[in-house]
Amino acid sequence: METAVKEAAVAVPEKPGKPILMRVGIGLFAIGMIAVTAVFVLFAAGLENLPVWLSAAAGVVTPLGLALGLIALVREARRKS
Repeated sequence: METAVKEAAVAVPEKPGKPILMRVGIGLFAIGMIAVTAVFVLFAAGLENLPVWLSAAAGVVTPLGLALGLIALVREARRKS
């Protein structure tokens, strides 16, 4: 007595992971936070004339990464609804 069971092929959408815009935003935010930490540590160590690129990274890259992450989040939420 053998019973044959037919398996229905059900298309299950794969989880694509994080969108590329989200990954870029997270990366930029992390780099910016490292720059902010470096600015605080160097200032606490007594250095006053910090490089302009370090201050720019701390002041521009961090909010840029946050903005890109939020944009990616909103786009993903709109796509799901």
